[in-house]
Amino acid sequence: MSTHLPRTDRREDGPLITGRGTFIDGLRLPELDGALHAVFVRSIEPHGRLVSIDTADATTMFGVVAVLTGDDLTDVWVLPPRLPMANKAMVRPMMAQGVVRFVGEPVAIVLAESRAEAVDAAEAVIVVTDPLSPVIDLDDAIRGDVLLHEAAGTNVSFEWSMPPFDEDPFAACDVVDEFTMRHPRLHAGAMEPRAGAAVWGAAGGCTVWACSQRPAGAKYVIECALGLDPGTVRVITPDVGGGFGSKGGYGCQPEDVVIVWAARRLGRPVRWVETRSESMLGMGHGRASTHRVRIGGSRDGKVLAYEVSAVQDSGAYPAMGTFITTNLRNSGTGVYDIPMARVSGRSVVTNTSSTMALRGAGRPEASGDIERAMDRYAAIIGLDPVEVRRRNLVPPDAFPYKTAVGSTYDSGRYAEALDRCIEAADYEALRAEQAERRRKGRAVRIGIGVSCTVEITGGGEGERASVSVETDGSVTVVVGTSPHGQAHETTFAAIVGNEIGMAPENVRVLHSDTDLSPFGGGTIGSRSAQLGGSAAFGAARDVIELARHAAAEVLEAAAADVVFEQTTGRFHVAGTPARDVGWIDLGPLSADHQFKPEGGAGTYAFGACVATIELDTETGGVRVRSLVAVDDAGTLLQPQLAEGQVHGGLGMAVAAAIYEEMVYDHDGVPRTANLADYALVSAAELPSFETHEMQTPSPNNPLGVKGVGESGTVVATPALQSAVLDALAEFGVEHLDLPFTPHRVWRALQAANASTTSNTKGDTDEHH
Repeated sequence: MSTHLPRTDRREDGPLITGRGTFIDGLRLPELDGALHAVFVRSIEPHGRLVSIDTADATTMFGVVAVLTGDDLTDVWVLPPRLPMANKAMVRPMMAQGVVRFVGEPVAIVLAESRAEAVDAAEAVIVVTDPLSPVIDLDDAIRGDVLLHEAAGTNVSFEWSMPPFDEDPFAACDVVDEFTMRHPRLHAGAMEPRAGAAVWGAAGGCTVWACSQRPAGAKYVIECALGLDPGTVRVITPDVGGGFGSKGGYGCQPEDVVIVWAARRLGRPVRWVETRSESMLGMGHGRASTHRVRIGGSRDGKVLAYEVSAVQDSGAYPAMGTFITTNLRNSGTGVYDIPMARVSGRSVVTNTSSTMALRGAGRPEASGDIERAMDRYAAIIGLDPVEVRRRNLVPPDAFPYKTAVGSTYDSGRYAEALDRCIEAADYEALRAEQAERRRKGRAVRIGIGVSCTVEITGGGEGERASVSVETDGSVTVVVGTSPHGQAHETTFAAIVGNEIGMAPENVRVLHSDTDLSPFGGGTIGSRSAQLGGSAAFGAARDVIELARHAAAEVLEAAAADVVFEQTTGRFHVAGTPARDVGWIDLGPLSADHQFKPEGGAGTYAFGACVATIELDTETGGVRVRSLVAVDDAGTLLQPQLAEGQVHGGLGMAVAAAIYEEMVYDHDGVPRTANLADYALVSAAELPSFETHEMQTPSPNNPLGVKGVGESGTVVATPALQSAVLDALAEFGVEHLDLPFTPHRVWRALQAANASTTSNTKGDTDEHH
């Protein structure tokens, strides 16, 4: 396998950038003619018992066909927690039944001939609730004075831990530092909100169009929830306007199931699309955890012990976000050779929207913990943060490297990544500029942050793919991964075309339709190239082997003597290349291949980042001046696509560090329910990124690839936090939670100034 496949322009881009994409709300299909439009009535209370839902007025309004509530869903299963280790009593009804548990939870659905009529009728539905005390604070949830799910008897949705230390390793450390890291709640901000459509056929099957990262998962959930035989539901995922994890998890959400159920009940197609505010409240959020971190080491800069105890906010119902603290077990010690470490996690339910696996899904939190710990440790012992990192990096000859928290890193060159990044950013010049600004008392200071991170990608369940070669020489590849901006068609066509000796433009890639590919883990966790790509690669190899045997018959030779020339795509007998045959002489041929890494092992992408920010000490404003990142995602199949993924991740890191946060008040009322209040980052706030690539192939798949979809977010978020706190350090600000909004930074500066003034006055009084 060559390091780079032949460069191919993104074949997906043309329709998307010329307005010819096919999104669910724009579907104009005969099957959906006469479809009813659905609008959900949602709770405006964070926690309360449902007293009544008055639908009388709404039902009689013009155009309204039906108004249905959770009490009508007698034949629909509840949605169990995403993974079996969660508290099984914390089930989610498809629409609220008896109790509402967060603002935005569906309590009824209105179905009308037009969307406008459905919206009007939804406003006429009167929901009466008996308020219950909301639980928003994580400590309150742990105490359990108020239970969200009474049948569970607790608010703890999931808990795990490593065994305790045999002996306390911190007792032998010269320096021990303990602090709290808060990772704020974030909204995915996908361009396309959730949407769906469903139609039942005369033969009893149902076609569902889902806005999903996992069409096979959506098919499975819908069939299970409605008690349908496997194969009843066909899920098609057309173009998806972004996901970032929020459309992953189950592959669908309760509203999708209700749409299918309503279409069956009413005997008509149904379609829906949510508003932006509905999306911000109901689609699910990311991060939302608090970690207690402890680090210990020697005075000469060697880290000896590390510990993290994380508390994760599940929201009202356990979903994928409940389990993301487990990524502390995958990369909790980062790129560092730490002999003793222990991590643990606890998840609790609160009266907020469920948390999902937002881009990075526990990896930015894990890297944020360890990188902040390294900075604080460096400050205590008086060493430059870069030097402390260098003294603790896992050496390149240590791989495969088993960490103290039990994960096994496949390959890496961590020191080289750091050195390249430091050189590219001209770190010494930045430090000199910083010192000069401080010396002159400039109002605008600069801060410099460094991070070195590693993240698990892929692994776990495998992927399937098929390759078919027809008699006319055309090639079709079918994969189970489902893209939403990752350019799978471009990548998989190049993989297969390169292997079988055909131009990628002659290779058709099909996906996102469960009638074609009923199995597939979807596109989450940076898994597509290494799992889906390896499956397509294997299928290409398998079809070559079939062709070799077919060629042997045509050439009247033994299959073992037939040679395949990859550069020409032709077969001949060894030693007699003058007589050969091509694909059109041998087809049709087809091969299916399943790839699963041995033991479900993932790969470990890594990188380094230097962030430089400007801090206006008079206003608290923070501007990101530069981000320099070095990323190693193993073999790069399409460098242009990989760079685009890194850029997207860096943008989300800027958003998380400086601008964005979903806020609920103490009463459980969301304060950031629209884009006027939620500071979604735009291109205007982003710097020009400088990215550099390294390639350290992974031994865990035949392509040598690692995931790249989340790397920018993982590596840059802690670098930006480091940079801002570096700028604030001279003013006595020891720690500040993300995001670094002007108001938060300004308040921290004012508090630090007041503390300094008070201390100075106290010293003066004592002297006199």
